[in-house]
Amino acid sequence: MPITIQEAFEQPGPAKAGAKTFVGSDSRKFNYFEPKGRKATLYEDVTVDVQPDPGRYLIQDWILSFADGTPTYSATRTAIRSSDWHRYRAPDQEWERNHYQRQSEAEATVKLVVENGRRIGAVKRFDKSWLSILQNHVGALKHAEYGLGITFMDGQRDGMTQMINNSILANSSYKLRFAQNLTIYLAEIGLDAEKLDLEAGKSHWLNDSIWQSARQAMETVLAAEDYLEQYFAGNVLFEPFVTELVRSGLVMQFAAPHGDFLTPAIVALAEGDYERNLTNTVELFQILLSDPKESGHNREVAGSWLEKYFPLLVGAAQQLKLIWSQPRVKVGSFADAYASAENRVGSILSQIGLNLPKGMQP
Repeated sequence: MPITIQEAFEQPGPAKAGAKTFVGSDSRKFNYFEPKGRKATLYEDVTVDVQPDPGRYLIQDWILSFADGTPTYSATRTAIRSSDWHRYRAPDQEWERNHYQRQSEAEATVKLVVENGRRIGAVKRFDKSWLSILQNHVGALKHAEYGLGITFMDGQRDGMTQMINNSILANSSYKLRFAQNLTIYLAEIGLDAEKLDLEAGKSHWLNDSIWQSARQAMETVLAAEDYLEQYFAGNVLFEPFVTELVRSGLVMQFAAPHGDFLTPAIVALAEGDYERNLTNTVELFQILLSDPKESGHNREVAGSWLEKYFPLLVGAAQQLKLIWSQPRVKVGSFADAYASAENRVGSILSQIGLNLPKGMQP
């Protein structure tokens, strides 16, 4: 039904909307946000408030909404609450330009490693038992990495600020790039290795009992509708107990004794990516779980996520144990690798202010 002239007159107009006060509204330097440090960084200038927020500047709500009436950005897309979503600023200050630069450097490194390795015939000196690991289990790992990538890509759209969205999207981009790195790397060394089956990794990911608990956990994370639940489960639990367990505890330890000095150079890129992504994750959840108004609620929500995913990921890690018995040279034990993963999770939880519930200690 059309509104009346009187109703139209009474609706808030631009002048009233523009009169709203906010942080920095009286500044003559156009600094409309509170910098994290003494002065705004370039990262903050190009990231903070790029995504508009009616709660900060306007009196009307979002102009556009979805068919069910939900506004374009809605705090209801996560069970976590915040008294100030804009407080988070990524410690690595990742934004568009430097992200592209880092990705380009990673791709150049992969190309250089592969070209030099093939030039000197390095793959021909790989132990056959290790080639089997690369074919079957590093080949399967790329599917776990890809799963995290598409999970974070799906979730980043729902973040309440550009800073949060940037961190989750950059995380997705790094995981997808590494999955691609592994795919290309295995294809390249396959040119110099006899009978390297490039489809074996997919088969092991889908059918090998060693990977089925990890796949179940991955699909559970992917199916979650809460983007911060996905971010928490992916970086706090899935990475240490599955992907990092294989990268650090297996590949980085076992490759060199089997004549392989190439794969660790590729995998090291993903290890560096995770350190950056984890630092961002810890920062965000430290803020949310210490929120002056919502900390109690948020701790309860994060605790429920812990109860949901921790048993799944512990089970997934334990199922991977059989891989450690397959290389010919035994240079490390699964027990040591798992202990490192366990310690990593404990350290992350401690940093964000969470403890494992009673009865869930490994």
